[in-house]
Formats: sequence, structure tokens, C-alpha cells
Amino acid sequence: MITLLSDFGLRDAYVATMKGTIAQIAPRIPMCDITHLIPPQDILAARFNLRTACSHFPSGSVHLAVVDPGVGSSRRAIAFQTPQAFFVGPDNGIFDGILESDDILCAVTLTNSKYWRTAHPSNTFHGRDIFAPVSAHLANGVPIRELGDRIQPSTLTRLDLPPCIPNAHRPTSNSSTNSQLLCTGSLQYIDGFGNLISNIPQSWVPMSPPPSPWEIQIDTANGPQRFPGVSTYSDVPVGTLAALVGSHGWVEVACNSGSAQNALRSSDQTPAVMVGTTVSLRTASP
Repeated sequence: MITLLSDFGLRDAYVATMKGTIAQIAPRIPMCDITHLIPPQDILAARFNLRTACSHFPSGSVHLAVVDPGVGSSRRAIAFQTPQAFFVGPDNGIFDGILESDDILCAVTLTNSKYWRTAHPSNTFHGRDIFAPVSAHLANGVPIRELGDRIQPSTLTRLDLPPCIPNAHRPTSNSSTNSQLLCTGSLQYIDGFGNLISNIPQSWVPMSPPPSPWEIQIDTANGPQRFPGVSTYSDVPVGTLAALVGSHGWVEVACNSGSAQNALRSSDQTPAVMVGTTVSLRTASP
């Protein structure tokens, strides 16, 4: 299977053009859209959505991701292989989440024009002329090493999203202090519901029986704000904000039947949080 993710939207013919290019080369390979509604040039949003979706596809799938503000520049066109899948797209940080979580078996720059749509690709549409045909050839069984020059995985572009860092003095379950820091991370994505998704993984939430009270602090533009940890949205009244572990496995702050992002706006409607905002996980008083 080939998946597609882009910031092309649904208004124009760009997505269909890529799919048509793929179908000419690999007509029997099924295709699936992850999303084409990534905000224009938003590499961080693409990073999150690709990482969230790709593990749900069959082993050996080819994931084509094109959010490419540097198209036509000196940024590299790449493909790489993990134990589960292949990834094709620009080397601009869009694959940062995959590089963070998976082993890279092989990585190449796409220098072999034999596998492009044309030896003279458009300077504004590598998605059609390079990435789509390469994805189709990979899905047809062309070995990744034939697509271009091999490169070291360590040279692939990473993003500077602040990582999740555990507290060096993580408290024990017997601690009697009202609130103690467990780890510090950041917001990595704000979804269409206005949920504020951090990069704090579920594994850091104190869930050993009986569940320990916990809370999330977000350093908003209006000052630090804390939200109690709950199991699901309806554990708090409608319109109330709380923290929980989302289906993606990350701790998020959400508003029951509303948008946490909108609820935290300033009086002049200025956003109080954005991707990269500091988030911390803490124990809480029972």
C-alpha cells in the first residue's frame, strides 16, 4: 500500500496528479490518504500526523509525505526504510517523528532519475515528478538502494521541538509532597478539536494501582495553568479543561465538548499556547 500526506488541500488537482502518476507505474497498488489538510508549510503538523498514522498500515507500506516549502532548493529528496515500512519525501524534518521512534535500515538520496517521472523535474512539484514515481517503484519491489546514493541516517534532518525530559529526582509513590515534577515536555500538535497534544508519553503517567492523582501544567502566555488528570473527556463537566492520555498515546489537555485551544485564548483572542509551549507532568494531591 502507498499512503499520501501533504499540505495540498482538496481544492486543486495536485493530489490527483500525484495519484495518477503512481497509478501509471503501479496500477494494482492500493492508495490511502492520511490527510491533505496539513496547514501550508507546517512541517511540525505533518510530522505528528505521519507518525500517528503510519504504524496502523500493513508491513512494507510506502509512506509518501510532501510538505515541502524548500522544493527546488538544495534540500535533499530522500527515501529510507525501517523494519516496518518505507518513507519518501523531502529531507526537511517531516520524518523527525519516525527517526525518533524507529530504527533506520537504509537511507538514500533520490539521485537516480531512472525512477523519476522525468529527468527534468519541475522546480515547484517534486511530489509529482520525483516522490510519487519513486513511491510507486518501491511499492512494485524496486530495491531502495537502486534509487540513489546511500547516506547515513544520522545526517537526516531533525527538528528542534523541545524533547520530553524526565525529572532526575522522580518522586516515589510514597512521597507526601502535594505536587512533584515527573517530567517536562512541550506541545507537539494542536488537533482539529483544539486538543493540546504534548510529547509526554503515556508511560510517564502514574497509573500503577491504585492510580495516583496527576496533573499537567502548561506555561501559557497568561501564566502557568494546571489541569487535573482524568480518564476520559466526560469525567469533567461540559466546558471544563482536563488532562488525559489520548488514543495516540500522548498526554493531552482537552475541553469537554469544546476546544482547549480556544478556551485558553487571551481576552483579545490572542492564542495563549502554541506548538513548542512548555508542558510538565506532576503528581497531584488526592
